[in-house]
Amino acid sequence: SDLQTGQPRFTFGMSQLLDGVDVIVVAVGLFAVGETFYMASRRYAGKDEIVPLKGSLYMTAAEWARSWKAWFRGALLGFPIGALPAGGAEIPTFLSYAIEKKLSKHKEEFGTVGAIEGVAGPEAANNASAAGVLVPMLTLGLPTSATAAIMLSAFQSYGINPGPMLFMTQANLVWGLIASLFIANVILVVLNLPLIGLWVRLLKIPAPQLYAGILVFATVGTYGISQSPIDLVILYLLGGAGFLMRRFDFPTAPVIIGMILWPLAETQFRR
Repeated sequence: SDLQTGQPRFTFGMSQLLDGVDVIVVAVGLFAVGETFYMASRRYAGKDEIVPLKGSLYMTAAEWARSWKAWFRGALLGFPIGALPAGGAEIPTFLSYAIEKKLSKHKEEFGTVGAIEGVAGPEAANNASAAGVLVPMLTLGLPTSATAAIMLSAFQSYGINPGPMLFMTQANLVWGLIASLFIANVILVVLNLPLIGLWVRLLKIPAPQLYAGILVFATVGTYGISQSPIDLVILYLLGGAGFLMRRFDFPTAPVIIGMILWPLAETQFRR
């Protein structure tokens, strides 16, 4: 419905669309269903070869020695760039890779046998930028990633408006969110290190069963939001749109960000 007049628009005669489309339906359709369709379409394009790992699944002392500086540099790049309103994760990730390749004493390993610095640095930058995107989201209400956009949508559903006053009116929420980042990283380490072997075995799951499982969970989860068949129709329509965007190399994250910011922008433009 129109935000100011309350007149129905783009409902196509269906009362289920009077409140708009839930952002979760859009996110699941574009990212989960669309990606599943895309991966299924490439099933016969060639199978990826799974190369068995030799030796231990854990890092050796030599690998720790080679990678810790890359981690440090990647984190220093990722957080401040991720905190910029237009930073995101892509810029620090590629920048970290370029820096590590330039500084490495084993340049011949990049793009060939694999250099651990080329993985450690960009991954550290990517993870650090994920925390950095919370800065513009909490202070300006500006999401710079799909994850931040979904978080902003969750805030709005509870009547919480991010901005400078949020640190005064909802200080416990803000600092609790920041503390949860540290707790989450500790839990990830505790869970991932012992379960490395299990995560590797997941690659052996046959693709048809994996895709079917994703679609089942996406369908059940979407239907559980409001028990509306219309949501399922929208889910798979958006899944088809997500597939086409993935197929022709169009980014899907701006769709989620636009869906979150457009009502706010429309309200301000019409005042």
